[in-house]
Amino acid sequence: MTGGMVRDSAIFPCSLMRYKSQMNFFDKTLIVRSKQDTKIMSNADIKMHKAPYVVNIYHNILWPKYKGIIFSGLHDFSLPSDINISFFQIAKTTEDRKNLGEVDFSYHRYPYKLLFNSTYDSIPKFKLCRILFKHAAYSDANLVLLPGYHMLEYWFMLLACILTRKKRAVFVDSTSYDQPDSTLKHILKRLFFSFCDGFFGYGQRSTEYLMSFGVPEHKITTRCQAAALTHDYSPESALSNRIQRRKADMPAHYLFVGVLVEKKGIDTLIRAFHRLYQHDRSALLTIAGDGDLHEELRTLVASLQLTGAVNFTGALHIDKLENYYLQASCLVLPSRSEAWGLVVNEALSYGCPAIVSDRCGCAPDLIVEGETGYVFEMDDVADLAGKMLLIKTNLNDVAKVAGDCITLMQKFTPEKAAAQILKGCHMILSEQRGR
Repeated sequence: MTGGMVRDSAIFPCSLMRYKSQMNFFDKTLIVRSKQDTKIMSNADIKMHKAPYVVNIYHNILWPKYKGIIFSGLHDFSLPSDINISFFQIAKTTEDRKNLGEVDFSYHRYPYKLLFNSTYDSIPKFKLCRILFKHAAYSDANLVLLPGYHMLEYWFMLLACILTRKKRAVFVDSTSYDQPDSTLKHILKRLFFSFCDGFFGYGQRSTEYLMSFGVPEHKITTRCQAAALTHDYSPESALSNRIQRRKADMPAHYLFVGVLVEKKGIDTLIRAFHRLYQHDRSALLTIAGDGDLHEELRTLVASLQLTGAVNFTGALHIDKLENYYLQASCLVLPSRSEAWGLVVNEALSYGCPAIVSDRCGCAPDLIVEGETGYVFEMDDVADLAGKMLLIKTNLNDVAKVAGDCITLMQKFTPEKAAAQILKGCHMILSEQRGR
Protein backbone atom coordinates (compact mmCIF):
# COMPACT_ATOMS: atom_id res chain seq x y z
CA MET A 1 0.00 0.00 0.00
CA THR A 2 1.07 3.58 -0.68
CA GLY A 3 -0.48 6.63 0.90
CA GLY A 4 -3.36 4.55 2.16
CA MET A 5 -4.40 3.41 -1.31
CA VAL A 6 -4.34 -0.17 -2.59
CA ARG A 7 -2.07 -0.24 -5.65
CA ASP A 8 -3.59 -3.31 -7.26
CA SER A 9 -7.17 -2.18 -6.91
CA ALA A 10 -9.50 -2.34 -9.87
CA ILE A 11 -9.76 1.45 -10.01
CA PHE A 12 -8.77 2.33 -13.56
CA PRO A 13 -10.64 4.78 -15.80
CA CYS A 14 -11.96 2.89 -18.82
CA SER A 15 -11.58 5.97 -20.98
CA LEU A 16 -7.81 5.77 -20.58
CA MET A 17 -7.64 2.39 -22.24
CA ARG A 18 -10.36 3.12 -24.77
CA TYR A 19 -8.72 6.22 -26.17
CA LYS A 20 -5.07 5.41 -25.62
CA SER A 21 -4.63 4.21 -29.17
CA GLN A 22 -6.21 7.39 -30.50
CA MET A 23 -3.79 9.67 -28.73
CA ASN A 24 -1.30 11.43 -30.95
CA PHE A 25 0.37 13.18 -28.06
CA PHE A 26 3.53 11.12 -28.35
CA ASP A 27 3.91 11.93 -32.05
CA LYS A 28 5.42 15.29 -31.27
CA THR A 29 9.03 15.79 -32.27
CA LEU A 30 11.86 14.89 -29.96
CA ILE A 31 14.71 17.37 -29.82
CA VAL A 32 18.22 15.96 -29.57
CA ARG A 33 21.09 18.25 -28.65
CA SER A 34 24.80 17.63 -28.67
CA LYS A 35 27.95 19.70 -28.71
CA GLN A 36 28.49 18.86 -32.34
CA ASP A 37 25.04 19.27 -33.79
CA THR A 38 21.46 20.25 -33.23
CA LYS A 39 18.78 18.30 -35.00
CA ILE A 40 15.15 17.34 -34.72
CA MET A 41 14.26 13.68 -34.91
CA SER A 42 10.98 11.84 -34.85
CA ASN A 43 10.37 9.21 -32.18
CA ALA A 44 10.81 6.45 -34.78
CA ASP A 45 14.38 7.63 -35.40
CA ILE A 46 15.44 7.27 -31.77
CA LYS A 47 17.10 3.94 -31.02
CA MET A 48 16.59 3.45 -27.30
CA HIS A 49 18.55 0.69 -25.62
CA LYS A 50 16.48 -2.25 -24.50
CA ALA A 51 15.83 -2.26 -20.77
CA PRO A 52 13.14 -3.77 -18.57
CA TYR A 53 12.27 -0.49 -16.85
CA VAL A 54 11.17 2.90 -18.19
CA VAL A 55 11.53 6.13 -16.22
CA ASN A 56 9.97 9.42 -17.32
CA ILE A 57 11.53 12.57 -15.87
CA TYR A 58 9.62 15.84 -16.10
CA HIS A 59 11.10 19.30 -15.58
CA ASN A 60 9.26 22.59 -15.62
CA ILE A 61 11.49 24.62 -17.96
CA LEU A 62 14.41 24.06 -20.30
CA TRP A 63 16.20 27.30 -19.36
CA PRO A 64 18.44 26.22 -16.41
CA LYS A 65 21.87 25.14 -17.58
CA TYR A 66 22.58 23.16 -14.42
CA LYS A 67 19.67 20.80 -15.03
CA GLY A 68 20.85 20.38 -18.62
CA ILE A 69 24.33 19.24 -17.59
CA ILE A 70 22.94 16.90 -14.90
CA PHE A 71 20.37 15.36 -17.24
CA SER A 72 23.10 14.91 -19.86
CA GLY A 73 25.13 12.89 -17.39
CA LEU A 74 22.07 10.95 -16.27
CA HIS A 75 21.30 10.01 -19.88
CA ASP A 76 24.86 8.76 -20.40
CA PHE A 77 24.88 6.75 -17.16
CA SER A 78 21.52 5.15 -17.94
CA LEU A 79 22.57 3.73 -21.33
CA PRO A 80 24.37 0.63 -19.99
CA SER A 81 21.86 0.16 -17.16
CA ASP A 82 18.54 -1.66 -16.97
CA ILE A 83 16.61 1.63 -17.14
CA ASN A 84 15.45 3.64 -20.15
CA ILE A 85 15.08 7.29 -19.20
CA SER A 86 12.93 9.72 -21.17
CA PHE A 87 13.16 13.44 -20.45
CA PHE A 88 10.26 15.86 -20.83
CA GLN A 89 10.70 19.63 -20.58
CA ILE A 90 7.31 21.26 -20.09
CA ALA A 91 8.21 24.74 -21.42
CA LYS A 92 11.24 26.68 -22.67
CA THR A 93 11.43 29.35 -19.99
CA THR A 94 9.40 31.69 -17.79
CA GLU A 95 8.50 35.34 -18.34
CA ASP A 96 10.88 36.59 -15.64
CA ARG A 97 13.80 34.67 -17.18
CA LYS A 98 13.30 35.94 -20.72
CA ASN A 99 15.36 39.04 -19.97
CA LEU A 100 18.16 36.92 -18.54
CA GLY A 101 18.98 35.35 -21.89
CA GLU A 102 17.98 32.59 -24.24
CA VAL A 103 18.21 28.88 -23.55
CA ASP A 104 21.83 27.71 -23.89
CA PHE A 105 21.33 24.42 -25.71
CA SER A 106 25.02 23.52 -25.45
CA TYR A 107 24.34 22.25 -21.90
CA HIS A 108 21.46 20.00 -22.99
CA ARG A 109 23.30 17.02 -24.51
CA TYR A 110 20.55 14.45 -24.13
CA PRO A 111 17.32 13.59 -25.98
CA TYR A 112 14.29 15.38 -24.62
CA LYS A 113 10.78 16.30 -25.63
CA LEU A 114 9.66 19.91 -25.33
CA LEU A 115 5.94 19.87 -24.61
CA PHE A 116 5.23 23.60 -25.03
CA ASN A 117 7.43 25.88 -27.14
CA SER A 118 6.56 28.92 -25.04
CA THR A 119 6.95 30.42 -21.59
CA TYR A 120 5.47 28.40 -18.72
CA ASP A 121 3.45 31.38 -17.52
CA SER A 122 1.69 31.83 -20.86
CA ILE A 123 0.18 28.33 -20.93
CA PRO A 124 -3.44 28.25 -19.71
CA LYS A 125 -3.69 26.36 -16.43
CA PHE A 126 -6.52 24.15 -17.69
CA LYS A 127 -4.45 23.15 -20.72
CA LEU A 128 -1.44 22.36 -18.56
CA CYS A 129 -3.48 20.19 -16.24
CA ARG A 130 -5.19 18.33 -19.08
CA ILE A 131 -2.08 17.70 -21.17
CA LEU A 132 0.19 16.71 -18.29
CA PHE A 133 -2.47 14.40 -16.85
CA LYS A 134 -2.80 12.63 -20.21
CA HIS A 135 0.95 12.51 -20.71
CA ALA A 136 1.53 10.82 -17.35
CA ALA A 137 -1.48 8.51 -17.71
CA TYR A 138 -0.78 7.24 -21.24
CA SER A 139 2.95 6.69 -20.87
CA ASP A 140 4.45 3.23 -20.48
CA ALA A 141 6.70 4.36 -17.62
CA ASN A 142 7.28 2.21 -14.58
CA LEU A 143 8.35 5.31 -12.67
CA VAL A 144 7.41 8.98 -13.17
CA LEU A 145 9.55 11.72 -11.62
CA LEU A 146 7.38 14.77 -10.99
CA PRO A 147 8.94 18.25 -11.20
CA GLY A 148 7.38 19.43 -7.96
CA TYR A 149 4.27 19.59 -5.83
CA HIS A 150 3.44 23.31 -5.65
CA MET A 151 1.45 23.60 -8.90
CA LEU A 152 -2.05 22.33 -9.59
CA GLU A 153 -0.86 20.54 -12.74
CA TYR A 154 1.58 18.45 -10.69
CA TRP A 155 -1.33 17.21 -8.61
CA PHE A 156 -3.04 16.13 -11.84
CA MET A 157 0.10 14.24 -12.81
CA LEU A 158 0.18 12.58 -9.40
CA LEU A 159 -3.47 11.58 -9.82
CA ALA A 160 -2.72 10.10 -13.25
CA CYS A 161 0.07 7.98 -11.77
CA ILE A 162 -2.18 6.77 -8.95
CA LEU A 163 -5.00 5.81 -11.30
CA THR A 164 -2.66 3.95 -13.68
CA ARG A 165 -0.69 2.36 -10.82
CA LYS A 166 2.67 3.86 -11.76
CA LYS A 167 5.48 4.42 -9.31
CA ARG A 168 5.98 8.13 -8.69
CA ALA A 169 8.69 10.25 -7.14
CA VAL A 170 9.13 14.00 -6.80
CA PHE A 171 11.99 16.50 -6.89
CA VAL A 172 11.98 18.62 -3.71
CA ASP A 173 14.20 21.65 -3.29
CA SER A 174 12.39 23.32 -0.38
CA THR A 175 13.73 23.65 3.16
CA SER A 176 12.21 24.61 6.48
CA TYR A 177 14.00 27.96 6.11
CA ASP A 178 11.80 28.95 3.18
CA GLN A 179 8.81 31.17 3.79
CA PRO A 180 6.63 29.50 6.44
CA ASP A 181 3.68 27.43 5.25
CA SER A 182 0.10 28.11 6.21
CA THR A 183 -1.72 25.25 7.94
CA LEU A 184 -3.55 24.42 4.72
CA LYS A 185 -0.35 24.31 2.66
CA HIS A 186 1.29 22.10 5.24
CA ILE A 187 -1.63 19.66 5.12
CA LEU A 188 -1.63 19.61 1.30
CA LYS A 189 2.11 18.95 1.13
CA ARG A 190 1.83 16.12 3.63
CA LEU A 191 -1.00 14.64 1.55
CA PHE A 192 0.98 14.92 -1.70
CA PHE A 193 4.05 13.33 -0.16
CA SER A 194 1.99 10.47 1.29
CA PHE A 195 1.17 9.31 -2.23
CA CYS A 196 4.78 9.32 -3.48
CA ASP A 197 7.13 6.33 -3.59
CA GLY A 198 10.39 8.26 -3.58
CA PHE A 199 11.89 11.70 -3.12
CA PHE A 200 14.93 13.52 -4.51
CA GLY A 201 16.17 16.35 -2.29
CA TYR A 202 19.12 18.74 -2.31
CA GLY A 203 21.43 18.28 0.62
CA GLN A 204 20.91 18.08 4.36
CA ARG A 205 18.20 20.70 4.80
CA SER A 206 15.97 19.32 2.06
CA THR A 207 16.15 15.88 3.68
CA GLU A 208 15.26 17.34 7.08
CA TYR A 209 12.36 19.20 5.48
CA LEU A 210 10.92 16.04 3.94
CA MET A 211 11.27 14.11 7.19
CA SER A 212 9.33 16.87 8.99
CA PHE A 213 6.34 15.82 6.85
CA GLY A 214 6.65 12.22 7.98
CA VAL A 215 8.55 10.97 4.95
CA PRO A 216 10.63 7.88 5.88
CA GLU A 217 14.35 8.51 5.46
CA HIS A 218 14.81 5.36 3.37
CA LYS A 219 12.55 6.84 0.68
CA ILE A 220 14.71 9.95 0.29
CA THR A 221 17.61 10.20 -2.13
CA THR A 222 19.71 13.06 -0.83
CA ARG A 223 21.54 14.15 -3.93
CA CYS A 224 24.14 16.85 -4.32
CA GLN A 225 23.39 20.06 -6.15
CA ALA A 226 25.74 20.87 -9.01
CA ALA A 227 26.42 23.96 -11.09
CA ALA A 228 26.89 24.25 -14.83
CA LEU A 229 30.38 25.70 -15.23
CA THR A 230 32.15 26.66 -18.43
CA HIS A 231 32.59 23.77 -20.85
CA ASP A 232 36.38 23.93 -20.54
CA TYR A 233 36.39 24.01 -16.72
CA SER A 234 38.95 21.93 -14.88
CA PRO A 235 39.78 22.00 -11.14
CA GLU A 236 43.50 22.20 -11.86
CA SER A 237 43.16 25.24 -14.11
CA ALA A 238 40.77 26.91 -11.70
CA LEU A 239 43.25 26.53 -8.82
CA SER A 240 46.16 27.81 -10.88
CA ASN A 241 44.18 30.79 -12.19
CA ARG A 242 42.88 31.69 -8.75
CA ILE A 243 46.38 31.76 -7.28
CA GLN A 244 47.62 33.91 -10.14
CA ARG A 245 44.79 36.42 -10.12
CA ARG A 246 43.97 36.83 -6.44
CA LYS A 247 46.83 38.06 -4.25
CA ALA A 248 46.63 38.46 -0.49
CA ASP A 249 47.74 42.10 -0.65
CA MET A 250 45.09 43.15 -3.18
CA PRO A 251 42.19 45.39 -2.04
CA ALA A 252 39.19 43.58 -0.58
CA HIS A 253 36.71 42.82 -3.36
CA TYR A 254 33.28 41.43 -2.48
CA LEU A 255 30.93 39.93 -5.05
CA PHE A 256 27.19 39.33 -5.27
CA VAL A 257 25.69 37.26 -8.10
CA GLY A 258 21.96 36.83 -8.57
CA VAL A 259 18.64 38.41 -9.39
CA LEU A 260 18.07 41.84 -7.85
CA VAL A 261 14.93 41.13 -5.84
CA GLU A 262 13.94 41.67 -2.21
CA LYS A 263 14.43 38.08 -1.03
CA LYS A 264 18.12 38.19 -1.98
CA GLY A 265 18.84 40.67 0.83
CA ILE A 266 21.19 42.84 -1.25
CA ASP A 267 20.33 45.91 0.81
CA THR A 268 21.81 44.15 3.85
CA LEU A 269 25.01 43.50 1.90
CA ILE A 270 25.29 47.13 0.80
CA ARG A 271 24.83 48.38 4.37
CA ALA A 272 27.41 45.90 5.68
CA PHE A 273 29.84 46.96 2.96
CA HIS A 274 29.26 50.59 3.97
CA ARG A 275 30.49 49.78 7.49
CA LEU A 276 33.67 48.23 6.13
CA TYR A 277 34.21 51.05 3.67
CA GLN A 278 34.41 53.57 6.51
CA HIS A 279 37.65 51.87 7.57
CA ASP A 280 38.94 50.64 4.21
CA ARG A 281 38.47 53.06 1.32
CA SER A 282 40.11 50.64 -1.11
CA ALA A 283 37.38 48.01 -0.70
CA LEU A 284 35.16 47.19 -3.69
CA LEU A 285 31.74 45.59 -4.14
CA THR A 286 30.51 44.16 -7.45
CA ILE A 287 26.83 43.38 -7.91
CA ALA A 288 26.32 41.09 -10.90
CA GLY A 289 22.68 40.70 -11.81
CA ASP A 290 19.53 42.46 -12.88
CA GLY A 291 16.01 42.70 -11.54
CA ASP A 292 13.20 44.83 -10.17
CA LEU A 293 15.33 46.44 -7.44
CA HIS A 294 18.06 47.69 -9.76
CA GLU A 295 17.23 51.41 -9.46
CA GLU A 296 16.31 51.19 -5.79
CA LEU A 297 19.67 49.61 -4.97
CA ARG A 298 21.51 52.23 -7.00
CA THR A 299 19.70 54.90 -5.00
CA LEU A 300 20.74 53.23 -1.74
CA VAL A 301 24.37 53.10 -2.91
CA ALA A 302 24.28 56.80 -3.79
CA SER A 303 22.67 57.76 -0.46
CA LEU A 304 25.51 56.00 1.38
CA GLN A 305 28.09 57.74 -0.84
CA LEU A 306 29.38 54.43 -2.21
CA THR A 307 28.97 55.14 -5.92
CA GLY A 308 32.68 54.91 -6.67
CA ALA A 309 33.12 51.68 -4.71
CA VAL A 310 30.08 49.68 -5.90
CA ASN A 311 29.87 48.41 -9.46
CA PHE A 312 26.66 47.12 -11.09
CA THR A 313 27.49 44.87 -14.05
CA GLY A 314 24.05 43.62 -15.04
CA ALA A 315 23.33 39.93 -15.58
CA LEU A 316 26.37 37.91 -16.68
CA HIS A 317 26.77 34.38 -18.05
CA ILE A 318 29.20 31.95 -16.44
CA ASP A 319 31.90 32.59 -19.05
CA LYS A 320 32.02 36.21 -17.86
CA LEU A 321 31.40 35.45 -14.19
CA GLU A 322 34.41 33.16 -14.15
CA ASN A 323 36.76 36.16 -14.12
CA TYR A 324 34.91 37.77 -11.21
CA TYR A 325 35.03 34.57 -9.17
CA LEU A 326 38.76 34.25 -9.81
CA GLN A 327 39.47 37.81 -8.67
CA ALA A 328 37.01 38.45 -5.82
CA SER A 329 37.94 38.09 -2.16
CA CYS A 330 34.67 36.24 -1.66
CA LEU A 331 31.12 35.82 -2.83
CA VAL A 332 28.35 37.07 -0.54
CA LEU A 333 24.85 35.56 -0.73
CA PRO A 334 22.72 37.41 1.88
CA SER A 335 19.40 35.80 0.93
CA ARG A 336 16.30 35.95 3.10
CA SER A 337 15.03 32.81 1.37
CA GLU A 338 17.17 30.48 -0.76
CA ALA A 339 16.41 26.83 -1.43
CA TRP A 340 20.07 26.18 -2.22
CA GLY A 341 22.27 28.86 -3.82
CA LEU A 342 24.00 27.58 -6.96
CA VAL A 343 26.19 30.67 -7.20
CA VAL A 344 28.00 29.34 -4.12
CA ASN A 345 28.83 26.16 -6.06
CA GLU A 346 30.16 28.33 -8.87
CA ALA A 347 32.29 30.51 -6.59
CA LEU A 348 33.83 27.60 -4.67
CA SER A 349 34.55 25.79 -7.94
CA TYR A 350 36.83 28.67 -8.88
CA GLY A 351 38.51 28.78 -5.47
CA CYS A 352 36.53 31.78 -4.21
CA PRO A 353 35.19 31.40 -0.64
CA ALA A 354 31.65 32.45 0.22
CA ILE A 355 29.66 34.13 2.96
CA VAL A 356 26.01 33.06 3.06
CA SER A 357 23.05 33.83 5.28
CA ASP A 358 21.74 31.14 7.58
CA ARG A 359 18.66 30.89 5.32
CA CYS A 360 20.62 29.50 2.36
CA GLY A 361 19.95 25.81 1.82
CA CYS A 362 23.56 25.12 0.88
CA ALA A 363 25.00 26.45 4.16
CA PRO A 364 25.51 23.14 6.04
CA ASP A 365 26.76 21.33 2.93
CA LEU A 366 29.10 23.87 1.34
CA ILE A 367 30.28 26.23 4.06
CA VAL A 368 33.03 24.90 6.32
CA GLU A 369 33.49 27.73 8.81
CA GLY A 370 36.91 29.32 8.48
CA GLU A 371 37.84 27.15 5.47
CA THR A 372 35.41 27.68 2.60
CA GLY A 373 33.68 30.70 4.10
CA TYR A 374 31.28 31.81 6.82
CA VAL A 375 27.58 31.82 7.69
CA PHE A 376 25.92 34.93 9.13
CA GLU A 377 22.49 35.56 10.65
CA MET A 378 20.04 36.80 8.05
CA ASP A 379 19.58 40.59 7.94
CA ASP A 380 22.17 41.14 10.68
CA VAL A 381 24.29 43.91 9.16
CA ALA A 382 26.87 43.85 11.95
CA ASP A 383 27.29 40.07 11.75
CA LEU A 384 27.72 40.19 7.98
CA ALA A 385 30.24 43.05 8.20
CA GLY A 386 32.21 41.06 10.75
CA LYS A 387 32.27 37.96 8.55
CA MET A 388 33.36 40.05 5.54
CA LEU A 389 36.26 41.36 7.61
CA LEU A 390 37.20 37.79 8.60
CA ILE A 391 37.64 36.93 4.93
CA LYS A 392 40.36 39.54 4.71
CA THR A 393 42.08 38.72 8.00
CA ASN A 394 41.62 34.95 8.40
CA LEU A 395 41.24 33.60 4.87
CA ASN A 396 44.15 35.43 3.29
CA ASP A 397 46.13 32.31 2.31
CA VAL A 398 44.84 32.29 -1.26
CA ALA A 399 46.36 28.96 -2.29
CA LYS A 400 45.14 27.05 0.76
CA VAL A 401 41.62 28.50 0.71
CA ALA A 402 41.28 27.96 -3.03
CA GLY A 403 42.46 24.39 -2.63
CA ASP A 404 39.96 23.74 0.17
CA CYS A 405 37.09 25.19 -1.87
CA ILE A 406 37.89 23.30 -5.06
CA THR A 407 38.52 20.03 -3.23
CA LEU A 408 35.12 20.26 -1.52
CA MET A 409 33.40 20.88 -4.84
CA GLN A 410 34.59 17.56 -6.24
CA LYS A 411 31.77 16.07 -4.15
CA PHE A 412 29.24 18.31 -5.94
CA THR A 413 29.82 17.65 -9.62
CA PRO A 414 27.11 17.11 -12.27
CA GLU A 415 28.37 13.54 -12.69
CA LYS A 416 27.85 12.76 -9.00
CA ALA A 417 24.39 14.36 -9.04
CA ALA A 418 23.43 12.29 -12.08
CA ALA A 419 24.71 9.06 -10.54
CA GLN A 420 22.73 9.75 -7.37
CA ILE A 421 19.50 10.24 -9.32
CA LEU A 422 20.04 6.98 -11.19
CA LYS A 423 20.75 5.19 -7.90
CA GLY A 424 17.54 6.62 -6.46
CA CYS A 425 15.53 5.39 -9.44
CA HIS A 426 16.98 1.90 -8.97
CA MET A 427 16.05 2.00 -5.29
CA ILE A 428 12.42 2.89 -6.04
CA LEU A 429 12.12 0.31 -8.82
CA SER A 430 13.76 -2.40 -6.74
CA GLU A 431 10.94 -2.09 -4.23
CA GLN A 432 8.55 -2.81 -7.08
CA ARG A 433 10.52 -5.89 -8.06
CA GLY A 434 10.42 -7.12 -4.46
CA ARG A 435 6.62 -7.25 -4.38
